[in-house]
Amino acid sequence: MSPKKSLITYSLFWNCGLILIGSFIQAIGFKALGEPQGFVPGGLFGVSTLIQYKTGFANTGLIYLLFNIPMFVLGYIFISKRFLGYSFLSMLTLSLSFMVIDFQINLTDQLYAAVTFGVIIGAGAGMVLRSLGSNGGLDVVGVILNQRFNLGLGKFYFFFNCALFTFSFATLDNDLVIASMIAVFITSVTVDYCLSLFNQRKLALIISEKPQEIADQVMSHMKIGATFLPAVGAYHRKEKTVLMVVINNIQLKRLEEIVFTSDPYSMFIVENTFNVLGSTFSKRKIY
Repeated sequence: MSPKKSLITYSLFWNCGLILIGSFIQAIGFKALGEPQGFVPGGLFGVSTLIQYKTGFANTGLIYLLFNIPMFVLGYIFISKRFLGYSFLSMLTLSLSFMVIDFQINLTDQLYAAVTFGVIIGAGAGMVLRSLGSNGGLDVVGVILNQRFNLGLGKFYFFFNCALFTFSFATLDNDLVIASMIAVFITSVTVDYCLSLFNQRKLALIISEKPQEIADQVMSHMKIGATFLPAVGAYHRKEKTVLMVVINNIQLKRLEEIVFTSDPYSMFIVENTFNVLGSTFSKRKIY
C-alpha cells in the first residue's frame, strides 16, 4: 500500500464517509424490509427488536442506544478513543436513521426477503467495519475477539445469533425464525466478503528446474517481488528451490504463462488467501 493510500484510509473524511453510508444502508434494511417482514435481525439490534415486538416498549432505535452504553465502555477500555468516536457516529446514524425512515421495500416471498435483507445489512455492516470504527453493539466485542483471537466477525455474529434464535423459537412463529436465521447467515457471509474485498490474494508456489529464470521474468515483466524457499524432494532427496509469489486474480494468468513458457515441466500450485498484510500490500489496521 502506498503512503498516499495509507493516509486516505486513516483520514477522517474516508472513515466518516464509510460509516455514514454503511449505517444508513443498514437502517434502510432494518426499517424498510426487516420491520415489515417481522424479522429478528440478530445482534444487539435483534435483541432490541425482539424486546420491542414483545413489550411494545419505546422504539427499537432507542432500545439499541441504551444497549450500546456497556459496549462503548468495553471499547474505551480495550480498543481506543478513536474507535469509540467512530463507533458512536455509526450507532447514532443507524439509530436516528431508523427512527426517521418511512418507506417499505415490498417483497411478498419470505425467502427472497430474507436473502435481500441479509445482503443489504451485510453490505452496510461490512462498509462500516472497513473503517476504523464499528457498528456499535456486538461489533465492539467482535473486534476485540478478532484482534486477540483472530475470530472472524461474521462467524462471531452467527454463533451469537444462533443462541438468540434458539430463544426466539419459544415466542415467535417458527417459519419467521427460520427466515431470520437465513438472513443472518447471508449477513455474516456478506460481512466477511466485504472485509476481505480488495485484500484477497493468490499465493503461488512454483516448483521448477529454472526458479531463477522464472523469478527474473516475474520481477522484470510483472514488477512484483518473489521469494525463494529451500526444499528437498522426498523421493530422490534432491535439493530444490521453490519460488513463492503473491499476486491478485488479474495477474494469475500472466504468471502462469511466464512459468510454463520458461519450464513446461514446472509444478504450479495456487492457493487462496483471506488477506495479505505488510510490505507493499495492505497495512495492518490499527483501531
